Formats: sequence, structure tokens, C-alpha cells
Amino acid sequence: MSAVVSRVVRYLLLLAFAAFFALPLLALLDFSTTDLRTGGRTGEAWASLVEDPTLTEAIRTSLLLAALTVVGMVVLLVPTMVWVRLRIPRATRLVEFLCLLPLTIPALVIVVGLGNVYAWVDYLVGDSPLTLAFVYVVLVLPYAYRAIDVALSAIDSTTLSEAARSLGAGWTTVIVRVVVPNIWPGVLGAAFISIALVLGEYTVASLLNFDTLPVVLVLLQKSDAPASMAAALASILFAALLLVGLSLLDRRRPTTGRN
Repeated sequence: MSAVVSRVVRYLLLLAFAAFFALPLLALLDFSTTDLRTGGRTGEAWASLVEDPTLTEAIRTSLLLAALTVVGMVVLLVPTMVWVRLRIPRATRLVEFLCLLPLTIPALVIVVGLGNVYAWVDYLVGDSPLTLAFVYVVLVLPYAYRAIDVALSAIDSTTLSEAARSLGAGWTTVIVRVVVPNIWPGVLGAAFISIALVLGEYTVASLLNFDTLPVVLVLLQKSDAPASMAAALASILFAALLLVGLSLLDRRRPTTGRN
């Protein structure tokens, strides 16, 4: 009897959590498909996602920023963490402190501090909104560090690297072909967190006067609320599909080398 009760309670909790997450999404869908003048159903708000040039440009910019941020985070963080863990483990606490530091600094302070830096960035690179990737890489470091650190702690990276080195592998081969495949779930988790942060980040982009998706959504809400709700729901669904895709990608990888 206790097993039946436990199963019922489990299902009830799952239904409660599903309703908690699904009801706001259904409300967004209902509002974005409602004609505010007639009360009927319309797809104008969703059609505007591809017809409004400002919105489509903002979507393209945010997606490019997400891709650049993920690449920058992986290139900067993964080799550094692997190298520190294998060669100079005493510096682990220092790297952890530096990566977690952005959590303690408000976004407004970061923007003010980067004002002079971005003056040089605009002069050397231009005033493209894609330059926000430099800031976003810094902002995602605390979350990406934790995801990758957990994956690194789950394997014996020292033994793996020593075995590869004894067979003549260089450090680049050790990192790319030995360590990274074994921490791939952590790298995927860090990538997803980075994408989610970029697609939802508003403060830095707004204060630096760049039109990313969150900034355009806030502006659009003042003039066309249904279109703003449609874009918000679309971004949430995109993030959910991306999470499912990353999970499937990890499951389809061969498990040889993890054991």
C-alpha cells in the first residue's frame, strides 16, 4: 500500500509542477493569439516575428551573440580549467574565485566599469552589438565554471592525461581528444546555461544601447503587447527545444572512453 501511495504522490507532484510551468505558457499563447479588438483568434502577432525587421534583426543578433558566447566560453574556460587541474592544482582556488567574481558585482557596476573599455572596442572593432559577446563571456563564467568543474571532478583526469602523455600525446591532444570527451556533458550544460543567459540578458545590453532580443521585447511591449508575448514564448520554446536537443546529443555519443 505504501508503494501505491508513494507512486500516487509522485504523480500528483509531477502534475503540480507541470501545471506550474505550463499555465503561464498557455496564458502567453492565449494572449498572443487573441485579437484585442474583436476578441477572436489571430496569428498576426506570430507572423510579425518574421515580418518585423527590427524584431527579426534582434533575434538574429541574440542568436549570434549566444553562439559567440558559447565559443568564447569553451575556448577560454575549458583549456584553462583542465590545465590548472593537471599542472598547477594550487591555482584552482584562484581560478574559481576569478570565475565567481562576476556574481558579486552588479550588472550596473560592470557596465560603468566597462564604459572606457568599450570606447576602445568601438574604436578598434566598431559599434556592432556582437561586441557584447566580450561581456557575456564574463557574465557566464560563474555558471559555466560550476558545470565544467563538476564534470572534471567526476573523472580521474590526472591518470587519463598521464596515460595519453606516456603514449606520446601532446597537451593539445590530451585536452581535445582525451579530457573533453569525458567531460562533454558538463560542457554541454555550460553551453546551454550560456545560451539561456544571453537570450534573457537585458541590463547590460540596454545600458550599452544595443538592440538585442530582450531589449526589443521590452520596447515592443509598449506598442504591440501580443507580438511581444509571442516573441517571449517563442524564445522560451526555443530554449526548451535546445535543452532537449543537447540531451539527445549527449545520449547518442558513444560511451566508450567514459568508463
